[in-house]
Amino acid sequence: MTDLVVDAVYAGGLAGNSGDDPLGKLLPGTGNQGGFRYAGSPMKGAVRLAALYTSGGEVDWPDHLDTETGTFTYYGDNRTPGRALHETPRKGNLLLRDAFMHSHGDASDRGSRVPPFLLFEKAGATGRAVRFRGLLAPGGPTLTADEELVAIWRSTSRQRFQNYRARFTVLDQACIPRSWLHHVLNGGDSLGGGCPEAWRNWVEGRVYYPLLAPATTVLRTPEEQLPDDRAGTDMLSEIRQYFHGREVAFEACAVAIWRMIAPATGTVDITRPSRDGGRDAVGVYVLGPSAGTISIDFALEAKCYGSGNSVGVREVSRLISRIRHRNFGVLITTSYFNRQVQSEVREDGHPIALVCGRDIIEALRHHGITTSEAVRTWLHQGFPK
Repeated sequence: MTDLVVDAVYAGGLAGNSGDDPLGKLLPGTGNQGGFRYAGSPMKGAVRLAALYTSGGEVDWPDHLDTETGTFTYYGDNRTPGRALHETPRKGNLLLRDAFMHSHGDASDRGSRVPPFLLFEKAGATGRAVRFRGLLAPGGPTLTADEELVAIWRSTSRQRFQNYRARFTVLDQACIPRSWLHHVLNGGDSLGGGCPEAWRNWVEGRVYYPLLAPATTVLRTPEEQLPDDRAGTDMLSEIRQYFHGREVAFEACAVAIWRMIAPATGTVDITRPSRDGGRDAVGVYVLGPSAGTISIDFALEAKCYGSGNSVGVREVSRLISRIRHRNFGVLITTSYFNRQVQSEVREDGHPIALVCGRDIIEALRHHGITTSEAVRTWLHQGFPK
């Protein structure tokens, strides 16, 4: 057993079987298969330590780590019809249910009933190497209790079933000492054995100190702005085909996508088409408590372009001219933004959110729309011709 360092890669074996999995050696007793690995018993409410493993390749279940906010979204293990929510072989959903429930108890509940969660992801296209992504605590500083753990519906072959969507916080702890791991795995109190300070703060006061890592690269290549998998590419093509020949109608769809990305968006009005064929939307973004909110204005434009047609300076200049009396702008495209546009927006400090094709697909997937067929249904229901 060794220390776990954030973003370090731990190599697997070369025998070509499950014994190659490194997690069984990093965390003895937690198993070497599945998304949930743990020491102890979920059925008895006695899990001492849990590891969450994600391959990042399940398009229907898009586990996602937001490195800028430290929020990790993870989907449970009821992924096919035929079982109740908590009746999975590995009892992963049962573990999630109990951990999130006890996270809202007192310090004694969190210390004795909520195991430390460790996040690992597949480190390469082949082999069993894993990358350690951090120490997790259930919930988050900006999430309500209703947002932390949600039972969501899915359907396969017209059969409906439920699964969990769980949200964790990656705690600001760069290294997890092996002395603590050994102590916890052997039944010790999670606050003993060299307990990380970030974990102690969470257990004793439910205080979150997220590991925040603001991005340093703000200019994305065309490849980074378009889906990198076939399913995502097909989903984006479905949107383009639906609005083909009537691209101005894409505005309403763009507003719906923006609401997925920015849920606090309030009323939005779509304006008439302008002389240059463009069409705007103006809306408000709502801040503050329900009894005393404030609204800030924004302007939105949408461009339903093909994957080979980038958004250039002309389109962005048009939006800039329309936000002189508003707080910010939003430009959404089914394509990508060229480098000059990104550079000018960032360097000149224009308050414009640039939403590209990949961002659209990620937003849809986070809201349960994960196939081209699901996109087609969503479009026909929400934006009838």
